Amino acid sequence: MNRPGKILTYLENVRQSKGAGYLVLIDPDGMSDQSLEERIEAINESEVDAILVGGSLMMDGKNHERTVLIKKNAKVPVIFFPGGVSQLNEHYDAVLFMSVLSGRNPHYLIGEQVIAAPIIRDIGIETIATAYLLLDGNAHSTVEFMSGTRPIPMNRPEITVAHALAAQYLGMQMVYLEAGSGATIPVSDDNVKWVCSQINIPVIVGGGLREPEVAARKVAAGASFIVTGTIIEEKGDEKLLREFSRAIHRRN
Repeated sequence: MNRPGKILTYLENVRQSKGAGYLVLIDPDGMSDQSLEERIEAINESEVDAILVGGSLMMDGKNHERTVLIKKNAKVPVIFFPGGVSQLNEHYDAVLFMSVLSGRNPHYLIGEQVIAAPIIRDIGIETIATAYLLLDGNAHSTVEFMSGTRPIPMNRPEITVAHALAAQYLGMQMVYLEAGSGATIPVSDDNVKWVCSQINIPVIVGGGLREPEVAARKVAAGASFIVTGTIIEEKGDEKLLREFSRAIHRRN
């Protein structure tokens, strides 16, 4: 069993003290320094608990520079949300060491992880072993295309539960239920409730969460952490971030 490190302990403390944690996903691809600084400033003022950084595809070579900028300005932990080994660098506080457990493509089950492991050991960042389960959010997401992953049908929660149980028995520290970027349907309350009732490791829920009230329902169903990404990219003002924070943090 993996021992919890500093960032995982911090996240667990957030969950215990607030009822659930709020994570904002930033895809730094193509963002200017000014827009990144403005986004981070809004996050700092909105009771967000941590920042995830990453994306399935990078269109230029400035990813590392942008990570430095995010880390310099952020007042909360910055965690790598891996889209590929090329995006990995020493400026993160931790990495979600993810396996796309819902897929059957060996490269994303274990191949990328084997390539990344020696680099992670060398740069010395904390790993948080995470099972990534992609559900059908009624949109062909980038991760679906890039990883060759067929999403789990949303109306078959027993399949999601079986994968989540396998993740726990494999020693994973978290399960990430993902509807995919740009999803029009978020992970259903039933899927969240079923999974959270059957496993005893934290569950992260992301994808398609566009209203704070919907995020609050995922927390009520048992989610430990909520991730928003696309909606914050589109309407990322401080007011909306605060509304999500208030909806997700059940104990203040």
